[in-house]
Amino acid sequence: MTADSKPYPYFPGNRFLHSPGPTHIPKAVRDAMTNQPMDLSDPRVDPIIAGCEDGLRRLLGTKQAQIFLYAANGHGGWEAVIANVLAPGQKVLIAGTGHFSDSWALMAEAMGAVVVRTPYREGFPIDPNEIEQVLRADTSHEIVALFAVHTDTASSTTNDIPALRAALDAAGHPALFVVDVVASLGATEVAMDAWGINVIMGASQKGLMTPPGIAFCAADARAMEVSAKNPSHRFYWDWQLRAGPFSYKKFCGTPPHNLLMGLQAALGLIFEEGVDQVLARHRRLAGAVQAAVEAWSARGQLGFLVQVPQSRSVSVTTILLAPGVSSDDIRTIAREHYQVSIAGGLGPFQGRVIRIGHLGDLNPAMILGCLAGVEAALRKLGIAIGDDGLQRAMRALED
Repeated sequence: MTADSKPYPYFPGNRFLHSPGPTHIPKAVRDAMTNQPMDLSDPRVDPIIAGCEDGLRRLLGTKQAQIFLYAANGHGGWEAVIANVLAPGQKVLIAGTGHFSDSWALMAEAMGAVVVRTPYREGFPIDPNEIEQVLRADTSHEIVALFAVHTDTASSTTNDIPALRAALDAAGHPALFVVDVVASLGATEVAMDAWGINVIMGASQKGLMTPPGIAFCAADARAMEVSAKNPSHRFYWDWQLRAGPFSYKKFCGTPPHNLLMGLQAALGLIFEEGVDQVLARHRRLAGAVQAAVEAWSARGQLGFLVQVPQSRSVSVTTILLAPGVSSDDIRTIAREHYQVSIAGGLGPFQGRVIRIGHLGDLNPAMILGCLAGVEAALRKLGIAIGDDGLQRAMRALED
C-alpha cells in the first residue's frame, strides 16, 4: 500500500448491507461504541453489563435464566453450551436443519461428544415426528440434550421450536432442550420460559444490530445443575466460574466495554420501538422480499430454497439458482455496480444460492433499494426473471 492509497475505495452514498450478518448498525449503536473504555472498578461498568443481561432476558422471554456474556462470535457460544452441558462420551441429539446444525454437530464431536443426527431434507424444516421417534427409541436415556437451530441462516428455514418441545415431552424424555437463536432473536418471537427451553445461545451481529464479538448463553436452573455436575475440563466457558456479581469474574477477565455499550444501546432501540412492532416490521419487510422472489421466479431461473412458505424466515431469504446461473456474478454485479451487498451460499449451498438478509436496522426504503439493485444485477447478467418483482414488493409493503 502506498502512502497516498486508501484501504477502501471511495464510492458516493451508502453501500446497502443485506447479508444476514453482520447487519446494518444503527448510528446510536455506533455512537455508543465510541465512548472511552473504563477502569474495571469504575461504578459505570456494572450497570452496563446488568443492562445487557436484563435486556436479553426481556427479549428472550425469560425471568429466571442466568445470562452469560462472552467476547466471542456465535461459534464461541456453541462451544460454551457444549462445554457446560456435555461431558466427553455423552450423547446429544442434533436436529438436522442444514449447514449450521452440521457445524454444531462437528464441534460437539471435536469436543468428545457422541452426536446423533436426524436427516436434513433440503428445503424443509425439522420434522418433530423424527425427533420424537429418536427420543422414544432412547429408552435408557443416554441422550442428555436436544440441540436445535431456530433459524438456519444458510437455508433461511425457521423451525417450529414449540413443536420440538412437544415432541420431547411426548417421548417422555429428560434431555435438556437447547436452542440456537443467533439468526432469530430480534426478528421473530422467542419465548424461552413459555416454550420450555433450558438453554439458549445467541450472538450480537444479526437482529441485535451490534457488531460481531458478543456471544451469550441463557441457562435455566436445571441447566445450571447439569453444568455443576459436568466433569468435562473447561475454564473460560465455565458457567460456574462466571456466575456471580463481579464483572471481572463474569467475563473471565476484562469485559469488552465498547461492544457492551453498543449492545445496551441496541436493546434500548428495540424496546423503544416496541418488541411487537419490531417483529411486525420484520414480517412486513420479509413479505416484500418474498413477494419479489415469487415474481422473479416466474421464468424458472431462480426460486425459493424453502419449500414450505410458513417456514421461510423473516431474517433472510435464500434464493436457489438454476444450474448455470452464477451466484458469484450476481453478487459481484450487485455490489460493484449497484452498491448492494448480499450473501452467497454456505456449505452444501456454495455456488447454488444467493441470500438476501432483511433483519435488524432496516426500513421499507432500504428493502426496496436492495431489491432494485438485485433485480438490476439479474437483468444486467441476462438472467430471465418475471417482470413485476418490485411492484409486488411495493404492494406487499402497503398491507
